[in-house]
Amino acid sequence: IKYLGIALGPLLVLYSIYSMIYNKHKSWYSFVLNTLVGAIYTFGFIMMTPQLFINYKLKSVAHLPWRTFVYKALNTFIDDLFAFIIKMPTLHRLSCFRDDLIFLVYLYQRWIYPVDTTRVNEFGQRGDGKSPEDLQREEEE
Repeated sequence: IKYLGIALGPLLVLYSIYSMIYNKHKSWYSFVLNTLVGAIYTFGFIMMTPQLFINYKLKSVAHLPWRTFVYKALNTFIDDLFAFIIKMPTLHRLSCFRDDLIFLVYLYQRWIYPVDTTRVNEFGQRGDGKSPEDLQREEEE
C-alpha cells in the first residue's frame, strides 16, 4: 500500500491541476468536491490491491474462499452492468472499471497459483478436510 500510495499520490495532484485548468467548475466548492471524489476513487483502488500482493507473496489463493470469490464476481458484474445502463459521471464509471482490473488480475492469479489444500488456515482447518490432530494420529500409527 505504501509504494502504491507514493505512486498514485502525485497522480492525484496532477489530476487536480488538470481539473482546475481544463474542466469547468461552478465554484471553488465544486472544484474541491470533484478533487476529493477523485481522491476517494484513487485510494479506493489502493485499498483493493493488498489481496493481490498477498496472493503474489504466498503464491497461493487458498485464503480467499469460493463463496467470497463468487460474491466479488457478482458484484463486479452488477457494477459493470449499471455503469453502462445508468447515466453517471465519467469518473465514477472509470471507478467501476478499476474493479474489473483488480478482478481480472485476481482471476489470473487464481489460474496460475494452485490452491494448497494442505495449508492450515487461521481456524486450524485444512482444505482437504483433515485437522492437524488427524494428521498427528496418522503419523503416530
